[in-house]
Amino acid sequence: MAQPEKTTKNKLSITPLADRVVVKPLSREDVSTSGIIIPDTASREKPERGTVVAVGAGRYDNGSLVPMAVKVGDQVLFSKYGYDEVKIDGTEYFILTESGVLAIL
Repeated sequence: MAQPEKTTKNKLSITPLADRVVVKPLSREDVSTSGIIIPDTASREKPERGTVVAVGAGRYDNGSLVPMAVKVGDQVLFSKYGYDEVKIDGTEYFILTESGVLAIL
C-alpha cells in the first residue's frame, strides 16, 4: 500500500534563484552558556548563524553551471550585513548569495 504524501505545510513557499540561499536565523539565548545575562542591547544584534532552508540551482560560469556547496539542512555562519530580510508566513528568513556564507558548521 502506498504511503500518503506528506502535507506541504512545512514546505517553504519560496524558491531562491541562481546562487542564492534562504537561511532561517537561529535565535539568540538571553543567557549565555556560562550563565552571564546578556543585556537587551546585545540581543538586538543580528544573528550570524542559521539553518539553510532552500538553495538555488547554482551560478553559471563560462556557460557551465557551478553547483551549490551548501544544501538544505546545513548549519551555516554568514556575513553580518550581506543579506536581505523577508517574512514568510510570519517567520523571518534571510536571503543571501552563496558567497555570503562564510562556513558550514
